[in-house]
Amino acid sequence: MSHLDDVAPGSASRLPPRARSATDAPVHSLDGDWRFRLLAEAPVDDPGRVPEVADPALDDAALDAAGWTTLPVPSHWVLHGHGSPAYTNLQYPFPIDPPHVPDANPTGEHRRAFELPASFAGAERVLLRTDGIEGLATFWVNGVEVGWATGSRLTTELDVTALVVPGVNVLGIRVHQWSAASYLEDQDQWWLPGIFRSVELLARPAGALDDVRVRADRDPADGSGRLEVEVDGAFPVVVRVPELGIHVTWETAADVAPVAIPAVDAWSAERPRLYDATVSSSGETASLRIGFRTVRIDGDALLVDGRRLTFRGVNRHESHPERGRVFDESEARADLELMKRNGVNAIRTSHYPPHPRLIDIADELGLWVVLECDLETHGFWDVEWRDNPSDDPRWRDAYLDRIARTVGRDRNHPSIVMWSLGNESGTGRNIAAMSAWVRRADPTRPVHYEGDLTGEHTDVYSRMYPTLEEIDSVCGTPVASIHETAGATGAKQRAKPFILCEYGHAMGNGPGSLADYEDAIDRWPRLHGGFVWEWRDHGLLARTADGRPFHAYGGDFGEPVHDGPFVMDGLLLSDGTPTPGLAELAAVIAPVRVRVAADGSGVRVENRRHDASTDDVDLVWILAHDGRPVGRGILEHAPLSAGEAATIPLPVEARAAGHAEEAHVTVQVVTRHDAPWAEAGHVVSSHQALVRDRPVPRPRPAGRWRGDALGVGTFDARGDLVAWGGVP
Repeated sequence: MSHLDDVAPGSASRLPPRARSATDAPVHSLDGDWRFRLLAEAPVDDPGRVPEVADPALDDAALDAAGWTTLPVPSHWVLHGHGSPAYTNLQYPFPIDPPHVPDANPTGEHRRAFELPASFAGAERVLLRTDGIEGLATFWVNGVEVGWATGSRLTTELDVTALVVPGVNVLGIRVHQWSAASYLEDQDQWWLPGIFRSVELLARPAGALDDVRVRADRDPADGSGRLEVEVDGAFPVVVRVPELGIHVTWETAADVAPVAIPAVDAWSAERPRLYDATVSSSGETASLRIGFRTVRIDGDALLVDGRRLTFRGVNRHESHPERGRVFDESEARADLELMKRNGVNAIRTSHYPPHPRLIDIADELGLWVVLECDLETHGFWDVEWRDNPSDDPRWRDAYLDRIARTVGRDRNHPSIVMWSLGNESGTGRNIAAMSAWVRRADPTRPVHYEGDLTGEHTDVYSRMYPTLEEIDSVCGTPVASIHETAGATGAKQRAKPFILCEYGHAMGNGPGSLADYEDAIDRWPRLHGGFVWEWRDHGLLARTADGRPFHAYGGDFGEPVHDGPFVMDGLLLSDGTPTPGLAELAAVIAPVRVRVAADGSGVRVENRRHDASTDDVDLVWILAHDGRPVGRGILEHAPLSAGEAATIPLPVEARAAGHAEEAHVTVQVVTRHDAPWAEAGHVVSSHQALVRDRPVPRPRPAGRWRGDALGVGTFDARGDLVAWGGVP
């Protein structure tokens, strides 16, 4: 049967989700050149037709003579000349008729021949793992169907032990661009079908670790830690954290117990302290990097290690002008380093789990992460949410499957401080079921979802693009009802931590009013900051008729249904060039803020960090006469703890105007030491004051204005009649 209209998340042969960690068990990548052909429509008349089978003549070029070509994996086939991309923000690119999709359904058939490496000899099981396939994927190994899966930005694992053989094997993957699952992935981005993340074979030895789940709490009162490790797999198990002197052995599952630690350093976005750990069984050793911190909600306060958490974040899609959503680790690291250099301390992974390595980098560099599930049904807003899957019990398993795979993969990361159920999907029974599942599976992190207007299923109140007046009404005296709420519902939301999951839209010459929003965040303790929309433009590299390159947006590929340039709304251009909006954001959200007095007599210093002092920065003053630097020095100051502020006098020489016509003093906050994201000398923030103003001659008016006249009437500057026929 065809799976295209099936609302199930995939076949029963898929393995349960599990946490990602490094392992010494063999892993064999199948990335590289695959054979590929594109069908204009899904083969619904013969859905069981196998795209390829094992053939002793596989290496014969004649096998691929009938329409097959070469395609790199990972990739999106529409970026390699097979069909075209399409961009929509809200609307679906096909009629809303769930769970049905068009017969015109581009379908890519991929095949790859492989041999099991010698390191797989003796493996008890062989698993096939994919991390991202946009569309509905069906898998064959040596002509036998293994299973099928949906969830484009989610990991799928299948057991292929019984199907692989010594010598040459053939893996076939058919990807239908459209399926019932497409209704759950309307995520304000390009529709880019294909196998866009890695495909791997995993050797699972006897005595392997099936899953390792870690909880690392820290008590801010005394700095002690508590490590809990849950293991699915063979015992005995040995847990080691050498730096903390931990070396424990559990002979059976009944022996597993928390490990108390007298003192641990905290993990935070400013001090991302990680401890290397290993968990070993007889057959496998998993390596993890553990960060200790405790996230909790106390009334309307969101706290990490007892301190109020403020997000100065961005929404981040995965996008590259040539590769689409294909991940490049060096570029991802450069992206996050640029965020850090510009004061960004948080990422909302809009609107799906990113490549797993991105969260590793966030752990290492230090960024708070709101990890969002691969879910959005925004197009149903156009039909007043009628037939929305979020409240249709037929889709319950699909919703629960998506959140389980989201949490299951990434739960061991200290950078993740909140789970988000998805984006702009209305509300209903399936959203409620997702929330309940998360709270059972991981009670250590709050649940976020902006679409929960009544606050029934979430731990924080989240809004997109509220006005400044609305923020004051939510946080202060309720002079107006909260957005789409009233009465008791509004009171309930006002009692929660408040977050702006999207604000400061960066399209065009945006973002606007950033300083005003930052003032509101400073003014209202229950407002925990937010995430600017968005980090980068999504333009795709294209060429004009005469060969000139440009970054294309919706409609540029001839798609009849699109949302135009709304995909170009980032703080960076599509090629990664920062816009002036990023410079403005960096100035507004600076973690250490300086303000030079108008007369240059002193400087106000505010440490706006979460938990780090200012002992790692210098305050550098620079005096300029008529635009030329003439003096420089370092201000002596006692380090300020997080949340503290002080006024430091400027020395006389820092504001000596001398014979200059114009003099300025600038104070910079400069890092003292190299960091993973910036070399020593990086300017965190700065402020400038005018010490002496350049004298400017007052211009002499060419004549005297005596009012405007119309007929016999004379009018003043406001347009009021002041005389009629010369009579006042």
